[in-house]
Amino acid sequence: MKFLDHLEEWIIAILMGGATLVIFISVLHRYGTGFSIPYVQDWLLSLRFSWAQELCIIMFVWMAKFGAAYGVRAGVHVGVDVLVTRLPAEWRNATVYTALSCGAIFTAIIGTLGLTFVWENGMHYALYNLFGMASADMSEGPTTPDLEWPTWIVYSAVWMGSYLMCFRFLQVGFIFHRTGELPQHDHAHVEGLSDEENAVELPATPAMKGGV
Repeated sequence: MKFLDHLEEWIIAILMGGATLVIFISVLHRYGTGFSIPYVQDWLLSLRFSWAQELCIIMFVWMAKFGAAYGVRAGVHVGVDVLVTRLPAEWRNATVYTALSCGAIFTAIIGTLGLTFVWENGMHYALYNLFGMASADMSEGPTTPDLEWPTWIVYSAVWMGSYLMCFRFLQVGFIFHRTGELPQHDHAHVEGLSDEENAVELPATPAMKGGV
């Protein structure tokens, strides 16, 4: 479980860092071609970065799907629990279990539908071709316009992220059954600071004091 404890953070960090780097290089390329520097301008013009936007969109979609799974594990999804907290203990526990079960069932359904879609979209051909079992009537499936990647690879974010969310819902339910606690996220907490530093209250602004 130590590997799964930080799986989403690693994936999001890698994707975010990669997208930032691609955007940075793309912007340098776009404005660098305007400089009349011998050889450098010709070299920049010879490069093709038309795929940069498509790649960044794909990376952000993957970040969103795995970020949703992180939200379940860390308890950062928006929820209204005013009524739940006022219920008796038995009713409150039943409500929590029902909500977590609904979340697990829903994400399992979305994951299964997503897996079925990518299987029919070309994933089956890739797997059969990998083991030398592909037949002539099988289709390789469509590809993306710029990168020309198989679209089933791009759409795999749906079933992978959904199944991971389903696992997180079940994990939260198991922890709640053992400890009676749900993951809570302190929005005022800043990662990297000590508890004492996070406990320091900032001076109130005029708006906080009731001013305009």
